[in-house]
Amino acid sequence: MTFFNVFKRVVTSAVVLGSVWGSAVQAKQAEVNIVERGKGQTMVFIPGLNSGKETFTDTCAAFEQTYQCLFVELPGFAGQPPMERGQSYLVPMRDAIIHTLREHGTHNAVLVGHSLGGVLGMMIALQAPELVDRLVLVESLPFAPANQNPALTAEQTRTGAERMRQQREAMSDEQYQANAVQSIGSMTRSPERQDQLRQWVLSSDRATTIAALTELMTTDLRQPISGLRQPVLVLGAWAAYEKYGTTLESTRAIYLGQFSKVSSVEVHMSQAGYHFLTWDDTQWVNAHIRDFLTATATSK
Repeated sequence: MTFFNVFKRVVTSAVVLGSVWGSAVQAKQAEVNIVERGKGQTMVFIPGLNSGKETFTDTCAAFEQTYQCLFVELPGFAGQPPMERGQSYLVPMRDAIIHTLREHGTHNAVLVGHSLGGVLGMMIALQAPELVDRLVLVESLPFAPANQNPALTAEQTRTGAERMRQQREAMSDEQYQANAVQSIGSMTRSPERQDQLRQWVLSSDRATTIAALTELMTTDLRQPISGLRQPVLVLGAWAAYEKYGTTLESTRAIYLGQFSKVSSVEVHMSQAGYHFLTWDDTQWVNAHIRDFLTATATSK
């Protein structure tokens, strides 16, 4: 499922947004774990809603000979303990990741974010630019609810977001879980990966998921990302919604419009993958990241 279509269906279905791992590093004052693999320049991976670090297994494998992979494990998702309850999700999570990366000694990293992880990546690059040298966004938009109406504002989405939150909170556990797995088939082409997604969503903290999704619906980064000074690579998908009339050209236009204020950005659309591009179109993703890193290193 393309990232922006998550929000087109959010009122009627919940969103679902895996290897030998190294040692885990626990932040002293934040509920964010980092798992390390490889040596070299740092590449930080942030997964999406209800997702685990295995989102990036194949991506890291392609670069770990020259990069150190740092996998961020988001609290409350895919079996991780939830963060402390609060009124918001994105800003506290942004700050927790920044704190953790600074404690780890990270600087000038290549940050790769998938879906919600891409939103966090943009926020981190703006708030702590010294941490992020280049930014890779996989299936992630600055303001997904505006995919069909560029004039839509965050204020205008608040009523729908609140309605969604109330509906999710009122569901029984059985209703919530049944609803949450409905979209799995449009997230990845792989039946085995669909089983992984089902495990992730059922082991994710319900309150954390609802809070994160509600805030995503009312967070508009289209103007703030004009402040990004890092080169940005955007990789998007559209194939899952081809049968509904979505085309590669129309999807690409949405992405280009939302990233129009970024000074250095390139956008590419997969013709094969669904939302989890790192699984469905692995070689395509890795090739574009490799070309981007080579080109931006040359231009620096």
